[in-house]
Amino acid sequence: MMSELIFIVEEAPEGGFVARALGQSIFTESDTRAELPEKVRDSVRCHFEEGKGPKFVPLHHVREEVIAV
Repeated sequence: MMSELIFIVEEAPEGGFVARALGQSIFTESDTRAELPEKVRDSVRCHFEEGKGPKFVPLHHVREEVIAV
C-alpha cells in the first residue's frame, strides 16, 4: 500500500479544473474547486483495489501566469 499519491491541479482552458496523478494514469475534471476533492477521491477509489490505494492525496494547485516582457 502506498502512503500518498500527489495530484497536480490546473485550471482547464474551457473552465473548471483538471487534476492528474503523478506516476499513475489517473485524472479527473471538476467544474468547481469545491467539488474537486470528491472527484479525486472517486478516481482514486476506482483505480485501486480496496486497501491498496494511498492513505493521503495532496492536491498541488498550479496556476500558469503569462507576463509581457
